[in-house]
Amino acid sequence: MHSIINYCKDSYVELVHKTAWPSRSELMNSAVVVLTASLCIALVVFVMDYIFQNGMEFVYGLLR
Repeated sequence: MHSIINYCKDSYVELVHKTAWPSRSELMNSAVVVLTASLCIALVVFVMDYIFQNGMEFVYGLLR
């Protein structure tokens, strides 16, 4: 039980005193980068899906 208490104390000290928290502007910039990257990846997946769907419809249209 003593080791669990020490672990909790050490975790608190590390979070409060040893962790470098980003500033608000750094956090906002990171959020914008993540949002932009997510939208770009979603757009790429959408385009690939659209091309694949039309390609398969074309191929199945030739087979009928």
